[in-house]
Amino acid sequence: MKKYILILLASLSFTACTNKSEQKPEEIVATTNIAKAKEVVAPENLAEAEFKIEGMTCQMGCANTIKTKLEALTGVDKANVSFENANAIVYYDKTVITTEDVKNTINNIADGKLYHVVE
Repeated sequence: MKKYILILLASLSFTACTNKSEQKPEEIVATTNIAKAKEVVAPENLAEAEFKIEGMTCQMGCANTIKTKLEALTGVDKANVSFENANAIVYYDKTVITTEDVKNTINNIADGKLYHVVE
C-alpha cells in the first residue's frame, strides 16, 4: 500500500511540474512583465520646467531616485535630474499635471526629509 501511495505522489508531482514547463517563454514574460505604458503627450500640451533642488548628495542614489519618482507621475513625459547642477528639468503635459504637483512630489520624497525645491 505504501508503494502505491509513493507512486501516486511521484506521478502527481511530475504532472504538476510538466504543466508549468509547457508554458512558452513568451507567455511567462507576458504574464509577469506588466508595465504601465506612457501616454503620448500632444505637442501643444508639452511644457518644460526647471526646479532647483537642495539636499542631493550623489548622482546614483539621490538624482536617480528623484528622476524615477518624477517619471512615475501621470502627465510627466520625461525628467532629467542633475546632481552637478542641483536641478531637475521636467517635460510634462500641462493639461494633466502642474508644476506645483512636481514640486510637491520632490519635496515629499522620503517623507520630506531629504530634498527641497528652492525658488
